[in-house]
Amino acid sequence: MSKLPHLGLYIHIPFCERKCPYCDFNTYAGLEALHQATVDALCAEMERWAARVAQYTIVTIFIGGGTPTVLEARQLGQLFETIHRCFRVAPTAEITCEANPGTVDQAKFAVLRKLGVNRLSMGVQSFRPDELRFLGRIHSVEDVYTAYATARAVGFANINLDFIFGLPGQTESDWQATLDGALTLAPEHLSLYSLIVEPDTPLFHWVETGRSEAPDEDLAATLYEMALVQLSAAGYVHYEVSNWARRLEPEDEHSEMPRLACQHNLIYWRNQAYLGIGPGAHSHLHAHEGGLSVERRWGNRKPVAGYNRRVQTGGPLEEFIEEIPPRLAMAESMIVGLRLVREGVRLDRFLALHGVLPTAVFADELKQLHEAGLLTVDDERVRLTRRGLLMGNQVFLQFLPEASS
Repeated sequence: MSKLPHLGLYIHIPFCERKCPYCDFNTYAGLEALHQATVDALCAEMERWAARVAQYTIVTIFIGGGTPTVLEARQLGQLFETIHRCFRVAPTAEITCEANPGTVDQAKFAVLRKLGVNRLSMGVQSFRPDELRFLGRIHSVEDVYTAYATARAVGFANINLDFIFGLPGQTESDWQATLDGALTLAPEHLSLYSLIVEPDTPLFHWVETGRSEAPDEDLAATLYEMALVQLSAAGYVHYEVSNWARRLEPEDEHSEMPRLACQHNLIYWRNQAYLGIGPGAHSHLHAHEGGLSVERRWGNRKPVAGYNRRVQTGGPLEEFIEEIPPRLAMAESMIVGLRLVREGVRLDRFLALHGVLPTAVFADELKQLHEAGLLTVDDERVRLTRRGLLMGNQVFLQFLPEASS
């Protein structure tokens, strides 16, 4: 399928104890009766792919959702047994599992460690009780401290914590309290996301009907800049627009990619190959047909019962399949690559993927964005400037084919 030997594996667990009002992910609450059937279907889908990706080495595994830790220990064990039976997993693979601080205990964390999970990602979102309530989270601030201490106690040495900023009515002091709480715990990795009002979510309805204010974009920018300053001072490397890794001295001081960066997400940001398993999961692979390399992306059917039924009957799982034209593939490499703050779009990596340099394909766009002070271009890479970082979406749009036509 691909000249590239490495592959990222994503497995989607579409279950939560409660659906958060801002979430537009393919997740569902109240479907406990479908847990086992879905685990069986996930394993069957992996078996479908075993021979087709036999030439790949799985270098990262990400168990996401939803909340994977709502599954029973034996169901998690069933998933991992199938992963190792169906795929060639690198001995050094980064294996991440998402967890909600309100759905874990010491026994569950111990099971994850025993199964080989070596990176934990917990959705904390806030250290303010009122914000946790607004976000519909089932955990308390105390639950966060308890879950974090438990994860450390069973041996997790690589932990990411997720947070959300820019909530309606949030103040700088509110955000400061959350930053202080995060830095007190000193995790290896932090992910900070600005709240987005997604269509077809309860939050969207609240804003539309006046139950909630809309997020203030100017305030969100101010809160983001607070994080930039304070996390850097606390020893974190800002390596991607929304992600920071704790600096390991002296290796990370000047390197383009810190050692504790999320290796699985780097596959996405470098526009490389990944396989998604589960309802609604997306994949991105290269196929070779008639001597030509064809880039394809597809997504599985979203409804859980329909996905399970199609796996059982041997039917097609894809909800959509698209071939990515070369010009669009190159634009996507620019868009995702520019999210990498230090690394940017490396010219050698772009050339290896697309057979041409970005400075040739996007000469006009790069010139205009450079003159506007939004990008830097040198002999090795293209990167966002500090101003470009704050105007990223406007920069990214310039590379899409429609923008240049």
